[in-house]
Amino acid sequence: MNLSFESLGLSESRIQQLEKIGFTTPTNIQVQAIPQLLAGRDVVGKSQTGTGKTAAFSLPILEQLDPQNKAVQALILTPTRELAVQVSQAMKSFVGRNESRILAIYGGQSIDRQIQQLNRGIQIVVGTPGRVIDLLERGNLKLDQVKFAVLDEADEMLSMGFIDDVEKILASAPKGRQTALFSATMPSAIQMLIGKFLNSPVTVTVDQPKAAPAKISQVAYLVPRHWTKARALQPILELEDPESAIIFVKTRKTAADLTSQLQASGYSADEYHGDLTQQARERLLSRFRNKQVRWVIATDIAARGLDVDHLTHVINYDLPDSVETYVHRIGRTGRAGKEGTAISLIQPFDRRKQQQIERHVRQSLKVTYVPTKAQIEARQIEKLQEQLREVLAGERLASFLPIVRELSEEYDAHAIAAAALQMAYDKTRPAWLDLAEDDVEEKRSTPKPRLAKRGDRNGEREFSTSDKHPAGKPKLRTAREN
Repeated sequence: MNLSFESLGLSESRIQQLEKIGFTTPTNIQVQAIPQLLAGRDVVGKSQTGTGKTAAFSLPILEQLDPQNKAVQALILTPTRELAVQVSQAMKSFVGRNESRILAIYGGQSIDRQIQQLNRGIQIVVGTPGRVIDLLERGNLKLDQVKFAVLDEADEMLSMGFIDDVEKILASAPKGRQTALFSATMPSAIQMLIGKFLNSPVTVTVDQPKAAPAKISQVAYLVPRHWTKARALQPILELEDPESAIIFVKTRKTAADLTSQLQASGYSADEYHGDLTQQARERLLSRFRNKQVRWVIATDIAARGLDVDHLTHVINYDLPDSVETYVHRIGRTGRAGKEGTAISLIQPFDRRKQQQIERHVRQSLKVTYVPTKAQIEARQIEKLQEQLREVLAGERLASFLPIVRELSEEYDAHAIAAAALQMAYDKTRPAWLDLAEDDVEEKRSTPKPRLAKRGDRNGEREFSTSDKHPAGKPKLRTAREN
C-alpha cells in the first residue's frame, strides 16, 4: 500500500500545494524522515543525492515555521552554491503563496545584496558554509532564534574542507534547536559531528537505487543556448523516430502545450495528466496499447498506470528531481529482454542532475547534440530506402510495371526510379524542415564544465570529479552523431 503525504502528518494546505507541483506520493526517505522531524526528533539520514531528501527536511520545517516571527528560524547548509540554489527553489515551490521568506546565500554573489535581503527579514537561510561564516562575522546573520538546522550532503562538506566552518556555525545556533544531517556516507569525522551536535538522533537509511538495465541505451541531447526544449525535441524525434514513446514532463500545462505542438506538426501524440477524467485516461491507455497513438506526453503522477510492453523510447523532456524517479521512468522500456532507449534533454543548468543520475545508475549517459538539418534529411532518405526494399519484396509491384515500361521509352530507367523516390520523399519530409535553419553548428557552443578547487571556502565549484572520473577529467563528454 502506497503511503500519502497526508498520512505523514502534513497539513491539508501543504498537501494541496504539493499536488499543484506534481508531488502525490512520498519517497522512501520522506516516509521515514518526515514523521520523525514533525515529532521534534533529530534525524540522521543516510541517503544518496536524488532520493527526495530535500522535501524530507523542508516540509517539516515549513510546517512548524512561525509566520509571525521575521527572524531566521531555519538554517540549511549545503556544500555548493548550485545545491543552495536548488534547495531554496524547491522550498519556495513547497511554500507557494505563503509569506515565508527564503534566501540562498553563497559566494560569487553580491554580499551587500544578501545583507539587504537579510535586513528586510528572512525566515529560512540556505547557504554555503563560507558565506554563512562571512555574514556571521559581519553581524548581519543572526542565529539566536534558529529552531531548525540541516546539514545537507555532509560528506561533501567534509571532503571540501568545510567541517571546521560547520562546527563553528552550529556552535553559534541555540542548543535547543532541532538538527537533521544527511550524508551518502558516514566517515568517522561525520560520526563525531553527529555525536557532538545532534541529540539522540533517529537514523533513517535509504538504499541506493538499482542501476538502470543494461539493455537501455541512455542518451543526453544538449539543448543549444537560446533554444527552447520544444524546438530541440522536434529534430530529435525525427532522427530517433520512436515507434512508441512516453515523453515525461513536469506539469499538466507543459503536457497540454507540447501535445498541441506535436499534433500541429502531424505527429501521432496525445496528453496524459491529472486533469483528465478516469474515463479519458483509460481510453487513451487503450489506444496507446493498441498502437493507435505513438507518443504519449505524460506527467509522473498520471504515468503510473502507463505500462506498455512495446514501449521503445522514454524521453525525459523535463528531468525529474529524484534519481529514483529517473530509474522508474526509463525502466518502462527495455522490458522482457528487449532493447530500449532513454533520451534526456539537457540544458546547462541540468548538468548537476545529469551527474547525480550517472553516479546513481552507475552508467554514463551518451552526450550528443541536437541533430542538424542535414542529419535529419539523411535519416529520412535512409528510412525511404528501407521502405523501398519492403516494397520491392511485396506483391503489388507488378501492377506498376506497365507505367515504368511506358515511361522508359522516353526516360532513363534510373531517372524514373529517382523521380518516384523524390515524390515519395517530398510527401514524407517534415514540413518544418523548410523553416529550419540550415545549420545549428553555431548554436552548439555549450561551455565545458569549469572545475574549481576543493578548498573553495564558499562552495564556488561547478562540478566535483570525486567518485566520477580519474585524473580529474570532467564528466561531460560529447560525441557527434553522423
